[in-house]
Amino acid sequence: MIQNLNELQAVLAVAREGSFTKAAAKLGVTPSALSHTIKGLEHRLGLRLLSRTTRNVAPTEAGQRMIRRIGPHFEEIEAELQALSALRDKPAGTIRITCIDYVIETIFRRKLRTFLQEYPEIRVELAIDYGLTNIVEQRFDAGVRIGEAIGKDMIAVRIGPDWRFAVVGAPAYFARRSPPSIPQELTNHSCINHRLTTAGGLYAWEFEKNGRELNVRVDGQLTFNSVIPVVHAAVDGMGLAYVPEELAMPYLQDGRLREVLADWCPTLQGYHLYYPNRRQALPAFSLLVDALRYRA
Repeated sequence: MIQNLNELQAVLAVAREGSFTKAAAKLGVTPSALSHTIKGLEHRLGLRLLSRTTRNVAPTEAGQRMIRRIGPHFEEIEAELQALSALRDKPAGTIRITCIDYVIETIFRRKLRTFLQEYPEIRVELAIDYGLTNIVEQRFDAGVRIGEAIGKDMIAVRIGPDWRFAVVGAPAYFARRSPPSIPQELTNHSCINHRLTTAGGLYAWEFEKNGRELNVRVDGQLTFNSVIPVVHAAVDGMGLAYVPEELAMPYLQDGRLREVLADWCPTLQGYHLYYPNRRQALPAFSLLVDALRYRA
């Protein structure tokens, strides 16, 4: 009934992505060819494996059983094929990591420059994602989160120092508005919002002073779903921003931004690279982990 393994890979890819278009892009085929392959398999099995609607695609009960029983075997095969790279003279392979743009800008950008030059046959794919992605289900090799947000079933390696937020604005903005002296006054200011991918809501700015914690929901004309555009909008005088201090530091140093409420802004745990504790430590992955490891 199964003519080739590509048919099974097609079903698994569409089920994981929830989209024929996204799955086709990953497999390097057209959506119509992918759909034709799966329909042919369903016809021979006499079972519907995927339930299709105008908005999404989801596995049927039969499809879920196939994914549960067959999916892990494909992952084992892929892991073994990657392990063969250990027999090469030089470490090689592709490493996929999910993280946010702030981490790319402040950690990966600096460390990967030297690493990739040293190991030209290793490839690193960084996917910007502010959601709490399940790296196992989405087939990432690793993810990046602050230390307190990592599950106990994961191995975590610290890759950055503790960091703090800063509330910043451009001199042009403060020429129009008086700086806030307490967080509550932010509700009277034009602020640049950050929408959370996980819940879909706007991020409440978090403050802490003398053991007192305070969350403030701000308002303004601009909203982004990642942090670097927030910094740029603040530099342009579009409003106040609540961003990692390190991202704002170059602009604070040259005077294009000013910080306010500094004594209210909290310090957070450093970012960690995390990955499943059952993951086989391939040479390329182990080398990257060591290169990213934070050394105070």
